[in-house]
Amino acid sequence: MGIIAGDDWRWVGDHQGVASERIDRLGASSNEERGMRYGMNPHQAARVVGDARHVRVLNGEPSLINWLDLLNAWMLVRDVRCAVGQPAAASFKHVSPAGVAVAGPIDPCAAELWRVDRGASGSLLSAYVRARDVDPKSSFGDAIALSEPCDVATAQFIGQVIADAVIAPGFEPEALAILNRKKTGRFLVVEVDPSYDPPQHEARELFGVRLEQERDDATLGADLDETPFRNDALLGLATLRYTQSNSVCVGKDGMVLGIGAGQQNRVDCTRLAGTKAQTWWLRRHQIIQALHAPDLPRQDLLNWQIRFAEQTLTRNQTQQLARLFGAEVLADYRDPGWRLEWAARWSGLVMCSDGFIPFRDNVDLAAQLGVTTLVEPGGSVRTSEVAAAAAEHGIVHATTGLRLFHH
Repeated sequence: MGIIAGDDWRWVGDHQGVASERIDRLGASSNEERGMRYGMNPHQAARVVGDARHVRVLNGEPSLINWLDLLNAWMLVRDVRCAVGQPAAASFKHVSPAGVAVAGPIDPCAAELWRVDRGASGSLLSAYVRARDVDPKSSFGDAIALSEPCDVATAQFIGQVIADAVIAPGFEPEALAILNRKKTGRFLVVEVDPSYDPPQHEARELFGVRLEQERDDATLGADLDETPFRNDALLGLATLRYTQSNSVCVGKDGMVLGIGAGQQNRVDCTRLAGTKAQTWWLRRHQIIQALHAPDLPRQDLLNWQIRFAEQTLTRNQTQQLARLFGAEVLADYRDPGWRLEWAARWSGLVMCSDGFIPFRDNVDLAAQLGVTTLVEPGGSVRTSEVAAAAAEHGIVHATTGLRLFHH
């Protein structure tokens, strides 16, 4: 059977016997009982093979990318919930997280931007608001994972942002009704059985070659008991386990604030993670907070604030900036003084790496970012040099002996 319609939900079952006609460019198959409407690309057919009764499609039609994002994101928040013991949320795009956070305080900047009450701090809603606010440029059209059953407040928030899908271990009836109306009824809602324990081996088939390996179920944080900001380190390690390698992440206060994913060398991972984290921090400065324009949609405003923080405006965009916000903002845009002063106020960040740190340039860059704790597998021929560089900068250097590559 394919994706079978029940009374009010659909389960993903055995697709054996379903015709495998190619899906046309509009994503529609001539087969009446079809599997997924879209594949990796609209011209590629895709389907679930085998019994997957531990996930239920409550609304929408998942694509291959939807499944990859949602299942990876669910495993991430499940691991975070287990490791840290707090509700967790992840915002996923293109098979890597854009932001991850546990429930905690919603700062004034995020509360104003996302129009949420700071009284929601500590709730499941706060976990997703904090996760989405990490990199809102990347989270535009994300797949959302929640470690707890989705409540009404969280569903109402999801209903007001641009997102494609959500997975959670349950939905309150009113919350489900809200989500089912999103995107004119096409928003993807998937429920997962939180008690499901996946097989010990996982497999992929590529170019006619079937590959199998043991599932990565190593315990996180076994060697981090004495590490400062242990929960932030655990959050970072769980994030890296489901981020395309090479990867580095930077976090603080229960949020992964910068993720450098899928780079071919580690220092680029570090630089990318650091840039994203710095952008998050700069967005909290009054100069960037003061950027407002009448009737400017929230995402457009966010994109301008991020460009301003990153100093990535083209010549044409610089002219647009002056027209939108006033010519006086150009002096602030070009002035490095306030940026340096603001950056100097920030410290206490935890940096985690999925593979060993090969050279001290990563550590030197981390020190500039305000990293005070560095967690990596260790085991490199240069680990002693990395440790010495960390000590030179006053950074706590913790090695786990655990590589967390993910592809």
